[in-house]
Amino acid sequence: MNLFTPFESRDVTARNRVMVSPMCQYSCEEEDGLATDWHLVHLGSRASGGAGIVMSEATAVTPRGRISPKDLGIWSDNHAEALKPVTEFIESQGAVSAIQLAHAGRKASTNRPSDGHGPVHGDRGWTPVGPTADPWPYADDEPLATERLDTDGIARIVDAFADAAARSVEAGFDIVEVHAAHGYLLHEFLSPVTNTRDDAYGGDFEDRTRLLREVVTAVRNTVPEGMPVFVRISATDWLPDRDSWSVGDSARLARDLERLGVDLIDVSAGGIHPDQQVPDTGAHYQVPYAERVAEGGVPVGAVGKITTPEGADALIRNGRADLAVVGREHLKDPYFAVHAAEKLGYDAPVPRQYTRGF
Repeated sequence: MNLFTPFESRDVTARNRVMVSPMCQYSCEEEDGLATDWHLVHLGSRASGGAGIVMSEATAVTPRGRISPKDLGIWSDNHAEALKPVTEFIESQGAVSAIQLAHAGRKASTNRPSDGHGPVHGDRGWTPVGPTADPWPYADDEPLATERLDTDGIARIVDAFADAAARSVEAGFDIVEVHAAHGYLLHEFLSPVTNTRDDAYGGDFEDRTRLLREVVTAVRNTVPEGMPVFVRISATDWLPDRDSWSVGDSARLARDLERLGVDLIDVSAGGIHPDQQVPDTGAHYQVPYAERVAEGGVPVGAVGKITTPEGADALIRNGRADLAVVGREHLKDPYFAVHAAEKLGYDAPVPRQYTRGF
């Protein structure tokens, strides 16, 4: 295999193994969460740029699940309708459309990074929810009061993910991904750093993973059998000085998720606490996590400073990952996949309108 070997998962075939990583755009109108022309152009240009899979940013399953007031959402039929032009254009360019379903948990109600990224207080903000009432520990700002989810609240979260999955199908997406990484709600339940509950949703590994397993089961049972379901995880909390989520936990979780019908684990890391000790962030620094998760046989996507065609191709050729998930490089170069194909000597997926430029 190489970077331009088609990727097959259930009834979906992507033309190559380049996936556009979900990257928050913070570009909706305040409060409404509806996709705009920005989302059409941003995601559409990566599709015309040759990527095999183009994934939306973290898309909130409830209004309280947004990271910022300007986040994309899919909690109503109007949201699904607004996303249809995006999926239609992606498909017209020969790419596969994917959506990341998310709930920000205790990291909700924050300003977008360009506005300072601190908590949003007052009328513009809202009360985050989490496995406990412990708020996100902001260094320089007053924390937001956080609501501990009771069992009824947890059940509503599961239903919200299922409803969002159904709307994703209606919007025309080909793949759904459940976001359980980066310190957001589902990761908060997984990690002993943030989950100190003593009921069925906290305690040992089995109980801390219960909510994610229930969400995955609900999503899998909602979407068509032929539609792939991915899950993004943080393979490690990067907190070796305390009881925390580890790569071994992730490998064990991956096997459980595969048995529930998950088709690929999108392997990232970190985000649960500001005390995290991030290792040297050189090229492909998170790929070893994906390799460890893949030991159980589940397909994986690798992330983490994948910036060159040669590096992305080597990941696939050497069997280190099934997908090269490219984020920030796609912000700099929407045509990363076209340029990679040119450089590596493969047929470049150039839009017919642009062929004379190549």
